[in-house]
Amino acid sequence: MFDAHVHIIDPRFPLVENDGYLPEPFTIADYRKRVDGFGVDGGAVVTASYQGTDQAYLVAALQELGPGWVGVTQLAEDATDEDIVALDKAGVRALRFNLRRSATDLKLLATQAQRAWDLVGWHAEFYVDAALLLSLEPVFKKLPAVSIDHLGMSTRGLPYLLNLVDRGVKVKATGFGRATIDDVGDALRRIHAVNPESLMFGTDLPGTRARRAFEAADLDIVADAVGDDLEAVLGGNARAWYRLT
Repeated sequence: MFDAHVHIIDPRFPLVENDGYLPEPFTIADYRKRVDGFGVDGGAVVTASYQGTDQAYLVAALQELGPGWVGVTQLAEDATDEDIVALDKAGVRALRFNLRRSATDLKLLATQAQRAWDLVGWHAEFYVDAALLLSLEPVFKKLPAVSIDHLGMSTRGLPYLLNLVDRGVKVKATGFGRATIDDVGDALRRIHAVNPESLMFGTDLPGTRARRAFEAADLDIVADAVGDDLEAVLGGNARAWYRLT
């Protein structure tokens, strides 16, 4: 399994309070205990809102995790080309925009995303309620490669998400206990029907601020929805997206 979405919260590195929230530590050792027995041999460590733009924690995590693991980062407004290239050498492969937890300048977003793509081929990942995707259409039109976190978060946004999937946007099958989706299995089937290569499973561990964290039954939901494409959804699709194959 390639875990396409995991957060590592290392107490050796500072956090940034977000809406009054600071998470408990969740180290690599904690993560390995939680996924023991699932066959995880790679994944994507994703920077959360409370980790700001100092990516020392991410570089350290990737060094410890080793081959098969990549990073998803947030950039400061004054990040230089040299900063981006250095992060790429450390294993970072994508740039994340959290539109649920922080204010975002869409012009800056588009500029950052395009620069990262031009320099090192990073795609852009969005944590956003899919109901807002239509308003982001002018931005998405300009970006060469995009993925959406947590199935787009809501049932009402699914039609907009399916339209993007039809145009090549990838979707993380993550955060089932975070999204407000009436029927996760149905959402997975509809996304998979539009583009079988779009879905990428991840645990979203440790599940901070979610109603519930990942549990083994989530894999059964995915298996039932995607059938013979399960191996691709649990690994192949994401490895290709993060350029590990």
